[in-house]
Amino acid sequence: MTADVGAQLRKGVVEYCILGLLDREPMYGWQLSEHLVEAGLVASIGTLYPILGRLRAQGLATAFDQPSATGPVRKYYRLTPLGRDQLGAFRLQWAPFTASVHRLIGEDTRD
Repeated sequence: MTADVGAQLRKGVVEYCILGLLDREPMYGWQLSEHLVEAGLVASIGTLYPILGRLRAQGLATAFDQPSATGPVRKYYRLTPLGRDQLGAFRLQWAPFTASVHRLIGEDTRD
C-alpha cells in the first residue's frame, strides 16, 4: 500500500471538486487554482491545467476567452450540461460513500 494516502484520495476527487467550483460560476485557471491550492487538492497551477484539459476532452467543461480589466484576455472555464450531470451523479454517491468509509475506519469509541 502506498504511504501517501492523501495523494491517492486527492487524485480521486479533484476533478469533481473542479466541477463543483465551476457549477458556482465560470472561473479562470488562476482563480480555480487558488481555491484548490488553499484546500490542499493541487500543489500548484501547473497541476491544474492537465486536469482542465481532460475535463474539456471529456465534454464536462468548456473554455472561452474574456477580456480582463487588469491585463490580458483570460481563458475562463464553465460547466457543460454533461459536466453538471456528472457532478450530480457524484453528489448522490459522495455522502453515502463517505458515511460507509467512516463506519468502517472511524475511530473506535470503546473504552
